[in-house]
Amino acid sequence: MSKITQSDIAAAAGRASRRISELVVETPLEYSWRFSAETGAEVYLKLENLQHTGSFKIRGATNRLLTLTAEERAAGCVVASSGNHGAAVTYAMRKLDIDGVVFVPQQTSTTKIEAIKTYGGEVRFFGTDGLDTEEHAREYASKHGMFYLSPYNDPDVIAGQGSCGIEIAAQLPDVQAAFIAVGGGGLIGGVGSVLKSHNPDISIFGCQPAASAVMCRSIEAGGIVDIPIQPTLSDGTAGGIEAGSITFDLCQQVVDDFILVDEEQIAAAMCRFIDWQHQLIEGAAGVAIAAMEARGKSIQGKKVVVLICGGNVSRDTLRTII
Repeated sequence: MSKITQSDIAAAAGRASRRISELVVETPLEYSWRFSAETGAEVYLKLENLQHTGSFKIRGATNRLLTLTAEERAAGCVVASSGNHGAAVTYAMRKLDIDGVVFVPQQTSTTKIEAIKTYGGEVRFFGTDGLDTEEHAREYASKHGMFYLSPYNDPDVIAGQGSCGIEIAAQLPDVQAAFIAVGGGGLIGGVGSVLKSHNPDISIFGCQPAASAVMCRSIEAGGIVDIPIQPTLSDGTAGGIEAGSITFDLCQQVVDDFILVDEEQIAAAMCRFIDWQHQLIEGAAGVAIAAMEARGKSIQGKKVVVLICGGNVSRDTLRTII
């Protein structure tokens, strides 16, 4: 794919926001007294865990499906997902009367698999890493004449995720820093592009588990790298990145710094959120909170947004962290 710029995505996100407005929720931006007291910053939580299907993924999925041609809709969609993207696409396909197949890695959370099935999706297992699942899904789509809907490597998907940034900019115009979990880079590519266009001085922090820091290591190396992946509570950000993904260039443009956190930090952050906000979150959202907490004094006095990207956590994971 050709290189895409921050300004391209920011403009497309505005169009996407209008296009998907009837099918997604404008989620709350909630001030957190407890996290603010803990950090000395003004901490606001963008609650995408309250979005349809329990994560931000519905934004990009809906935007991409609404841009398909009539022929592409009739042929059906193929999806590769660790769970949230699959649930979002199947939910949107059901709304738009489109058929499809969802491929998931073997270790995908049972909670997320059940969500996909609830929305009418056909689930098939392949691979143990998000990247090999994506590659298989692409091949399957090509072989069967179907449309492959990428979880991140697609400008319309990224623009759809950017609609979340449109909401943040309207809800907190003077935001000074944003902490966003990073897997393939679609969320931070979209939201970061919008927020940087809104305020070039904003600090965009990419938050990753140390156990699966592919984008961070790729940016450091100057190109997408293949590194060993360890098990992580943040299953939504785990796995490799597709070769040539447009999100690599976007992350180079919009991410000011990457913050890596370990599993203990992620678990502790999830527990604090559950105790203090009385809501459930998944590991990827815990990564963003833990990264914000790790910044310590550097964010004191600043208006900070932590993007709570999803709330689809299994009972087994809850038992583990609690």
